[in-house]
Amino acid sequence: MPNPRKLLLISCMISVILVSNILVQYPVMIWGLENLLTWAAFTYPVAFFITDITNRIYGVMTARKIVFWGFFTAVILSFYFATPRIAIASGSAFLISQLIDIQIFTKLRKYQWWTAPLASSTLGSIIDTLLFFTIAFSLTFSFMGYEDSFAMENIILSGSLEVPRWLMWAFGDFAVKLLVAFLLLLPFRLIYFTYQNKSKA
Repeated sequence: MPNPRKLLLISCMISVILVSNILVQYPVMIWGLENLLTWAAFTYPVAFFITDITNRIYGVMTARKIVFWGFFTAVILSFYFATPRIAIASGSAFLISQLIDIQIFTKLRKYQWWTAPLASSTLGSIIDTLLFFTIAFSLTFSFMGYEDSFAMENIILSGSLEVPRWLMWAFGDFAVKLLVAFLLLLPFRLIYFTYQNKSKA
């Protein structure tokens, strides 16, 4: 019989990816942040948290299984709830960044408790952000269909310097991912040390 805790982790991973794929289509339309953020910036970093806590408690193989479960299920669901292009962009970015996250975390797990989750999440977030926003919104991948005209609009940064809105979303998304990754260190520490103390009892 499958471990209920592992099933919960899989369910959480699928939910985070699916919700993020829907929210990335909605800019934050308050305080002038529509040129800098989508709502997915606040939810997607939780995927790295799930991967890292799984890796720390259950090991590399289980972490990879949860990533693959999350990948296949969420991508299929995203074709229906989001768009095919968003689903492909999300799936590609998710799989590559999460597998790299697992590899980095595993190499650093012998150091202080915060080193592995912070380093792996940071590198994973860089790769995920670059891949996702480029595939989902750039003209380079326009052959995949679905062009978000709002995302493609150029915005003026200073003087005559213009950049597409999706590129600013990528910068804003990455900044929030780093902030959330840092904040998630607290529950990571709590869950890990609670599990560690129970294992010793």
